[in-house]
Amino acid sequence: MSTPTINVPDVPYLDISDPSFAMQSEALRSAREQSWYARTNFGLAVLRYDEVSKLLKSPQLIQGSAKWPAHNGVHGGLFYDWWTKNLLVLEGEDHHRIRRLLNPAFSPRLIKELVPRFQELANELVDAFIEAGECEFVRDFAEPYATRVLTILLGIPESEWPKIARLASTVGLALGVTFKQDLDKVEAAVAELYEYAEELIKDRQADPGEDFVSRLVLANRDGDRLSDEELRNALVLLIFGGMDTTRNQLGLAMQSFMRNPEQWELLARRPDLGGKAVEEVMRTNPTVTWVTREAVEDFTYQGLFIEKGTTVHLFTQSSGTDPRAFPDPGMDLLGEHAPHYGFGGGVHHCLGHFVARADMSEALPLLARRLADPHLAGGDEWLPDSGNTGPVRLPIAFTKRA
Repeated sequence: MSTPTINVPDVPYLDISDPSFAMQSEALRSAREQSWYARTNFGLAVLRYDEVSKLLKSPQLIQGSAKWPAHNGVHGGLFYDWWTKNLLVLEGEDHHRIRRLLNPAFSPRLIKELVPRFQELANELVDAFIEAGECEFVRDFAEPYATRVLTILLGIPESEWPKIARLASTVGLALGVTFKQDLDKVEAAVAELYEYAEELIKDRQADPGEDFVSRLVLANRDGDRLSDEELRNALVLLIFGGMDTTRNQLGLAMQSFMRNPEQWELLARRPDLGGKAVEEVMRTNPTVTWVTREAVEDFTYQGLFIEKGTTVHLFTQSSGTDPRAFPDPGMDLLGEHAPHYGFGGGVHHCLGHFVARADMSEALPLLARRLADPHLAGGDEWLPDSGNTGPVRLPIAFTKRA
């Protein structure tokens, strides 16, 4: 790993591998005021909106997440092999080709047709705990909702959601600062997901339907098709990303609205603001708190010499609340704000953003219409506030709306 050759004493330093490091902290806000970037133990961190916007689209930077396993001392194994071959980290023609073949399966029309089922599912989950006046939000809503949406999309039995959730959650440990100590569990989960995906592909090859997996299996552009390995890698990424990130983001959305009760009441009165609610939560409190890039050549940006091979973390949460771009950076469903980068940006913009936006924009207004005054009930547990974050447990209490 390379680090910048420049040594500026007044540039802040952040230890982003420390479990106590927090994105939403005074230390990070102070660093953002001090400088547009910080030095870290994993290269550079870009803290402000304007610089994140420009560097996210810079041809001098490529996807840098491929080195995440190596940064954590992992140089081989099932996870390493899958991670270094999936769409998230591929570049150039390999990335363009697979993305081009995958893209038709993420049809907005297909997603729109599923919206009534998303609404039905959300109501079903709320019905199960509404009379109690309390729930453990991750267990009772965020996780089953995110996972069952995924099973609906993939065309697999919804009864299999606990298995999918368990495996996706375990693979998600690889993106946390405790990756190395969780490696054995992650490897076992990847092996199980490989087997699951391979069986799903064989079934759809023999008997294709109208579901997402069938669309992938049948995808053909100019005589080019995805190989079985490429299909498997894409499905594992979809299962992991589609469940883990949506579950975490729903939990973070509830946290944001509990901190901003007037916005929750506004959403209850104005369910048409569901889409805006998703955008505001992802701007101010995203589950993906940074996206990683790597310098492909030496270059200078705003007087900073960045050496080829330098890892550059673009802090999405910090940039989304940068007062230079957002004079009043708090959540505001009626405000007009610049685009956020909670779904990444550039050629690596999240391919599944239509799905995430659709299912969350249905869930959040429905929850607001049914639950009044949600508040913490004690005993909440959280992933570290860095990398990919979110609640592990989120007990809440509320009043049932009339």
